[in-house]
Amino acid sequence: MGKRESASLTAHRSTGARWWVLPLLFAVLLVLSVLALAVGPYPLSPGDAIAMIFRSVSGGETAGSREGTVLFAIRLPRVIAALTVGGALAAAGAAYQGMFRNPLVSPDILGVSSGAGLGAVLGIFLSLPVLAIQGMAFLGGIAAVSLVTAIAAAVRNRDALLILVLAGVVVGALAGAATSLLKVLADPYDQLPAITFWLLGSLAAMQAEDILAAAPLVIAAMLPLALLRWRINVLAMGDEEAKSLGVDAGRLRIAVVGCATLMTAAVVSISGVVGWVGLVIPHVARMIVGPNFATLLPASILLGAGYMVIVDTLARTIATVEVPLGILTAIIGAPVFIWLLARGRRSWA
Repeated sequence: MGKRESASLTAHRSTGARWWVLPLLFAVLLVLSVLALAVGPYPLSPGDAIAMIFRSVSGGETAGSREGTVLFAIRLPRVIAALTVGGALAAAGAAYQGMFRNPLVSPDILGVSSGAGLGAVLGIFLSLPVLAIQGMAFLGGIAAVSLVTAIAAAVRNRDALLILVLAGVVVGALAGAATSLLKVLADPYDQLPAITFWLLGSLAAMQAEDILAAAPLVIAAMLPLALLRWRINVLAMGDEEAKSLGVDAGRLRIAVVGCATLMTAAVVSISGVVGWVGLVIPHVARMIVGPNFATLLPASILLGAGYMVIVDTLARTIATVEVPLGILTAIIGAPVFIWLLARGRRSWA
């Protein structure tokens, strides 16, 4: 048995006992979600919020009251959206980092966020309805990763992963330049503020229809990652070792890229561009549960969802105006990431 295989198997055994962390993280996530439902300019007690939800599920009349309107029309959609966006971005980050065997990559690596941002900006520039703008964002993210994949396939006799990363950087830069051009051409009194606010990320106008549009795509992309968790562990050993164990690294990598891209594009289409989640959260999850993807994936989802609930709650409560999510995630994420780099802890094989 080679050194990589031995190290990976040792890591997987050592993380087997850390499954107990997942129920704890889930419990913390539930508490954070209930507190987020209660906190705001119109405060609710956590007990009242839970009681109204149960009465609504059982057929009680609560949505018509002032408290019911605040809970069901404003806060509950935002909390569910925050759970979806944070969990999806963190899961995509964990998948990308495992695939590239590089803890410094994130969902932005293939230009997904930049492409989705360009699609949404184009929709705003053309004065399209909200649903069409979200569709444009989703198509922009898919188009970006398709272009990156095509470029990587056209360049042969080179390191495939390196070419994929460089192609992602190039496509992201082109999408960013096109976005800047549209901002220059946009109406400065109507379109430009909407473009700027969307690019910074927000859940302020979230509705149930937005969640229903994104959540099925997120679930559909997350299930294959969960089913392929052991093969993704093998992929972390390297292509040669994976091949010797009967794993087709090329096809597996395409599947992982496709799932992570679909998740990212789906949530960016409803929340705008929210950075740092897919980069920092998988690091924190890896420190808690180790590198085994079978535990790393659910831990990343739970941590990412809880983190986004906290950030969104701060965004709507710390000031008299809504603070864009992208600003808060950068303010929080950058120092945390620097601290993680300073620790220099190599917690994955």
